[in-house]
Amino acid sequence: MAERGQLPPPAKRLCCRPGYGSGCRPGQRAGGAGPGSGALCAGPSSAAAAAAALGLLPLGKTQSPESLLDIAARKVAEKWPFQRVEERFERIPEPVQRRIVYWSFPRSEREICMYSSFNTGAEDPAAAPGGAATAPGGAADAAAAADENRLPFRRGIALLDGGCVDNVLQVGFHLSGTVTEPAMQSEPETVCNVAISFDRCKITSVTCSCGNKDIFYCAHVVALSLYRIRKPDQVKLHLPISETLFQMNRDQLQKFVQYLITVHHTEVLPTAQKLADEILSQNSEINQVHGAPDPTAGASIDDENCWHLDEEQVQEQVKLFLSQGGYHGSGKQLNLLFAKVREMLKMRDSNGARMLTLITEQFMADPRLSLWRQQGTAMTDKYRQLWDELGALWMCIVLNPHCKLEQKASWLKQLKKWNSVDVCPWEDGNHGNELPNLTNALPQELLHRGVTSITNLEGWVGHPLDPIGTLFSSLMEACRVDDETSTKIYADNMGQCKSLEYQHLPAHKFLEEGESYLTLAVEVALIGLGQQRIMPDGLYAQEKVCRNEEQLISKLQEIELDDTLVKIFRKQAVFLLEAGPYSGLGEVIHRESVPMHTFAKYLFTSLLPHDAELAYKTALRAMRLLVLESTAPSGDMSRPHHIASVVPNRYPRWFTLSHIESQQCELASTMLTAAKGDVRRLETVLESIQKNIHSSSHIFKLAQDAFKIATLMDSLPDITLLKVSLELGLQVMRMTLSTLNWRRREMVRWLVTCATEVGVYALDSIMQNWFTLFTPTEATSIVATTVMSNSTIVRLHLDCHQQEKLAGSARTLALQCAMKDPQNCALSALTLCEKDHIAFETAYQIVLDAATTGMSYSQLFTIARYMEHRGYPMRAYKLATLAMTHLNLSYNQDTHPAINDVLWACALSHSLGKNELAAIIPLVVKSVKCATVLSDILRRCTLTTPGMVGLHGRRNSGKLMSLDKAPLRQLLDATIGAYINTTHSRLTHISPRHYSEFIEFLSKARETFLMAHDGHIQFTQFIDNLKQIYKGKKKLMMLVRERFG
Repeated sequence: MAERGQLPPPAKRLCCRPGYGSGCRPGQRAGGAGPGSGALCAGPSSAAAAAAALGLLPLGKTQSPESLLDIAARKVAEKWPFQRVEERFERIPEPVQRRIVYWSFPRSEREICMYSSFNTGAEDPAAAPGGAATAPGGAADAAAAADENRLPFRRGIALLDGGCVDNVLQVGFHLSGTVTEPAMQSEPETVCNVAISFDRCKITSVTCSCGNKDIFYCAHVVALSLYRIRKPDQVKLHLPISETLFQMNRDQLQKFVQYLITVHHTEVLPTAQKLADEILSQNSEINQVHGAPDPTAGASIDDENCWHLDEEQVQEQVKLFLSQGGYHGSGKQLNLLFAKVREMLKMRDSNGARMLTLITEQFMADPRLSLWRQQGTAMTDKYRQLWDELGALWMCIVLNPHCKLEQKASWLKQLKKWNSVDVCPWEDGNHGNELPNLTNALPQELLHRGVTSITNLEGWVGHPLDPIGTLFSSLMEACRVDDETSTKIYADNMGQCKSLEYQHLPAHKFLEEGESYLTLAVEVALIGLGQQRIMPDGLYAQEKVCRNEEQLISKLQEIELDDTLVKIFRKQAVFLLEAGPYSGLGEVIHRESVPMHTFAKYLFTSLLPHDAELAYKTALRAMRLLVLESTAPSGDMSRPHHIASVVPNRYPRWFTLSHIESQQCELASTMLTAAKGDVRRLETVLESIQKNIHSSSHIFKLAQDAFKIATLMDSLPDITLLKVSLELGLQVMRMTLSTLNWRRREMVRWLVTCATEVGVYALDSIMQNWFTLFTPTEATSIVATTVMSNSTIVRLHLDCHQQEKLAGSARTLALQCAMKDPQNCALSALTLCEKDHIAFETAYQIVLDAATTGMSYSQLFTIARYMEHRGYPMRAYKLATLAMTHLNLSYNQDTHPAINDVLWACALSHSLGKNELAAIIPLVVKSVKCATVLSDILRRCTLTTPGMVGLHGRRNSGKLMSLDKAPLRQLLDATIGAYINTTHSRLTHISPRHYSEFIEFLSKARETFLMAHDGHIQFTQFIDNLKQIYKGKKKLMMLVRERFG
């Protein structure tokens, strides 16, 4: 709260001189003790009785019974405003007044804590001895403890324990005192003046000179309040100041006023003179009012009885948090405020609704609402979650059975007013009120498909008001163990209880035999989770369905199942399986019904140790995912607007589909793990997976999971589970064969590994049926190659016969793949068929047949190099010449990757002999137009003699080949011509920065020209032509003349 140093507001209640008793002298009330009388708060009742009333000692363990006066005074102090007491009774003895005033101060620290700190999760933060929590171990816990100790409530306790509270005085319904803030390193010691007004066990206003502005009470207010609660016998108590004044005569009153003005003349003298002038004026307003205000006299009948809440600070804080837009932990702060509202509602504090109203007003005034509406954009998820929490809290308020009808009417009016504002956000989701008619018979064709058009359009789990979660939490709260030990655990662990214990508390009269709040809570959760409900529209609403389901299951998992709860699980599982279309596990469901995978996984794991048959039946029923079936069933158009699809006319817009499919996969994996060693169950689960899971990636994950489980290191392989793994892998291969999948190569390798574990017959099978599982490239480069590797042979301990059979299958596969895709499989086929002459020749023939049509020069060059490496130079030459016919190198492609292949082909031909070289040079001249490449080939051919062994075994003469005769003359002319053409092409778009490079190019050209017998003359004519044609490029031609004359 904002505790300001200003004076408290004027008292609303006017106190006037009461009547006198027959035995009383003027100036003395009935039973009065005389002017200036005061007494310690404990009064006539014993300290033990006071301690028992404060909760410091359990009732029934006091040293002496309470007096009737204290019992009556305590009840009156709780319920009646003091003005009503005065009006009801003409004479109130002073001891009675004192006890009423005494008992009117709050008696529990719980409310003080609530108004001075955020809820940390503890049931009673003030329950630890001394109010201080013990420090848990660990750095994170230490940090949490440090944050906790900075809260005003903890700081207030520290100030109280440190003896910093002094001058405590209670005058009527007003408590005052000073709290000394110890000196810190950077701040001196300060003394804060604190004043607290209270009424009917509630603090109604607070002021503190510290000037701190916050939603919560400051530590000084906390310290003074706890002093009064913990040390009531040390607080001097006086009746309201008006009562004391009534007991004074005129002289005493004059002396009192003059002394008061003297002590505080600088502060009160102007006010005192103003009041004196008004009182002396007969017609002044002050003389028209009967009585005078008294800030210590307690509440009037018309005053609302509620704890002090600084509305301005609540509004400012919420406005600040919203303006930060989710940064600086503002979302966390707002959630803490919501938690504070929940805490107030739990304690039936009327400020809960009051505080929520203030928060809602600031949410409605958030400028981002108008901006998002203008831009047509949706609010952020975090912000929408805050709105959801806002709605859930209003639900708690309007459904509160303890509130009055007029309050509900007022809130309804306010909610309608907010709802009428244009910027008020709509719920993201379809939450209609109309339910389908249950009496309509289901169409027979829909029953056959296991689909119905009947469902709940409004789901309980994921609903904005969260009815299941609210009811579950309420019932669980009622059955929580709440004794002294558990409270101590909460306080000592900063509210983070490690293991909550719930018990089947004794049944109340409205519960049936055998029921408890715990069984009801579990049953409510299971019913809600198993409800068949339509998937709502919109991303956020769908995410909320998943999130709420997981949150509810997480709470269920905290409960340890006993025999009673297991019976509940069995009962509900059977009911959901046998129920009609309103059960998500019923035999027929709506095509767009929210899937039950997450819920069924929880049911399965819970039931498995107790009733395996029921567990599997439930999980298998939940495996379906009808929304992914290829076509919508006829008649399933109850929500035509919901058929806007990701794939047109096929899938609805399920934004959470990937998450749903992953949950389906998790359910299947859980069943596979549990079914290890059980052949019948494994076959059933496999069948369900193949039928219901439509994602290849998820089936592949299941296959991998099954493989890992089947081949655990600490046990022998489970052959049945291995076969399931292989079967799933084969399904993945078939599903992804004709589609692009970036994991395809990984999948193929894994399948071969899995088949290897299953055995040689599995490997042979996948090779024989390769065309339904793999592409030709995969079959040859991965499958057959891996199968034929030494590691596979060693792993399977194959004998010669088995090796040969497997090799035969691999060669057959290789030849089939080469026929189907020679471009990509020919080389692999040749490699696989090396050890079988007939197969190798067949593969080579396939290459030759495809060379003229379907194969590129790079593929042919690769195979040609392979042939040379394997000792078939003439076959390599043949393939190289075929490759040359597909090649075309232009004049400027002097860095083309095929250049090395061309040079290799020429070198191969040169090594074979003159005839081979003569045969390939025309192909080179035709295919290569790049001058530098041609000159390189020409130079290499003139350096050495062609191969010593030519065609048909005839020996060559050993002389170098002449450039004046074929075939080198043809190559020389082509090279010179290429240089000439290239020169003209480069000069067309040459820039000065390339001049030096061009001169070097001409130098290389001259070297080639000079290889001819008349090359010098040709080059000179060539240069002269350049000078004439490009005489406009003066600088370049000058460089040409400098170098070449």
